[in-house]
Amino acid sequence: MESNLFLQLSALLAITVSVAFFVRLAKQPLLVAYMIAGIICGPLLLNVLSDGEHMYDAFASFGVVLLLFIIGLDLNFSYLKKIGKEAIIIGLVQFVINFGMFLPLARYFGFSWQSSIFLAIAACFSSTIVVLKLLGDKQDEEAVYGRYTIGLMLVQDMISIIVLLALSFGGAQAGMDSASWWLVLKAGAVIAGITLLAKYIVPAILDRIAASGEFLFIFTVAWCFGVASLLHWAGFSLELGAVVAGLSLGASRYQAEIASRIKPLRDFFIVIFFILLGSGADFSQVDGVLVPALMLAALVVFIKPVILYIIFRSRSFTRRNSFLAALTSGQLSEFGFIILFAGAAGGYLEGRELQIFTVAAIVTIFFSSYFISYSYKIYNFLMPVFLLFGKDTKVQPEDIKESFPAIIFGYHRTGWKIGEALTAKGMKFATVDFNPENVEHHQKKGVRAFFGDASDIEFLSSLPVAEAKIIVSTIPSPEDQLVLINFVRRVNPKAVMVASLYHKKYLPALYAAGADYVILPHLLGGSWAASIIERGEFGRRTAWGKYRRQQALDLGGS
Repeated sequence: MESNLFLQLSALLAITVSVAFFVRLAKQPLLVAYMIAGIICGPLLLNVLSDGEHMYDAFASFGVVLLLFIIGLDLNFSYLKKIGKEAIIIGLVQFVINFGMFLPLARYFGFSWQSSIFLAIAACFSSTIVVLKLLGDKQDEEAVYGRYTIGLMLVQDMISIIVLLALSFGGAQAGMDSASWWLVLKAGAVIAGITLLAKYIVPAILDRIAASGEFLFIFTVAWCFGVASLLHWAGFSLELGAVVAGLSLGASRYQAEIASRIKPLRDFFIVIFFILLGSGADFSQVDGVLVPALMLAALVVFIKPVILYIIFRSRSFTRRNSFLAALTSGQLSEFGFIILFAGAAGGYLEGRELQIFTVAAIVTIFFSSYFISYSYKIYNFLMPVFLLFGKDTKVQPEDIKESFPAIIFGYHRTGWKIGEALTAKGMKFATVDFNPENVEHHQKKGVRAFFGDASDIEFLSSLPVAEAKIIVSTIPSPEDQLVLINFVRRVNPKAVMVASLYHKKYLPALYAAGADYVILPHLLGGSWAASIIERGEFGRRTAWGKYRRQQALDLGGS
């Protein structure tokens, strides 16, 4: 192929899209498509990646940094506190037992103790990306098993951070012989500086820039790469630096908006990361790679879930919740790749580990995706087997999901008068706004307020839109309203959808998208003025004074 990186990247993406089409037809996660595309584009077949290897490696590094930044950003300690100590206990016990299972397997493959430890640790993790995506598709995040599965993912995230910290410390320790305590002092100063910035300076900056989505995006990217680079300069790994960058912004009230802005950029580079992984898969070594990979995959798909099921049952969970949660664990994780890459960079691996892990990851994600998607049917199919052990006496109550009969987008405009009317009727409602000052104002008044961009599908997916009966939008942008209306009609076709426009140009488009009614403020204003004429007040200054005082009161209340 011509040595032109642009043409190479275009061909790479075209092949990836083609593979992704068939993978989606098979109802598989796109991670599978990326790795298969890597196999096709790698030296095994087309060898598309040969000329731009260094560029693709850099893209893959960007993807890893952004992935770990999002993990740090989403690492919700309050969520772990909410579901109690059970998720922590189950997560730690599962990790220890799995490690004890995979370590002798790695030794059986002929690896040294050092390489075996890395491969065993990598195999203990389940894929956060795959599990959360499939739970979201099934809308099971708030189910009992879904909540504890997410809790397990958080525990695994924390374990992976500890592993990365240990690797960074190991590298730093090696350098202390020659650099004495200078490295420790430098690292301590950098971490202290980041902590002070994140606590006292960054919140004030975010308050100033959050109203601009573009500014918030570029600041977040700069913060992510800046913090990661500083920690790398201080002697730690880039991966650990990315996690610290995310953790430092995780407590911000703009956390959800920051995450939704960064995830599309992360997704692009992560595609390259997994394509490169696929390109490294070697199926030619049957005894050295393929057989060990299939043995590893078999344990991950079938034995890991059994172990997790037993642990859940020992903690008094129902058979159903234990079984559903256990099925989510049957795949290898993106964190496993990151840990193996870190091990390879440190010279701890022998060479075959990543190839075995890549092939096993493709197999496990493929089968596990079907098991998770059809978990309810599989459980019902196996119900007669469970009943052989008698009636299940354990019960976990399901939490009530947060819901609102009405949601108002753009409350500070026409929406606040609608909110007053809903309050007078005793109807509970929530508001959505992209102005942080408005969100804070609503919260002080006791109104449930969400901060975010209504044109962001990922943000909309996090809102309780599916349960709402009435959705009102006073967003000024017609394009954003089209995104919102299309989303509402997809997840909640029975809801009443009221939009608003300041110009009739987009009126047909909004009605075609599914709006039940579109408010045109100038028509309402004309109708209001006409009603004053009909009451004979149009020419009376005293009447206009009354309306002016009412207007002042209304503006003060908004």
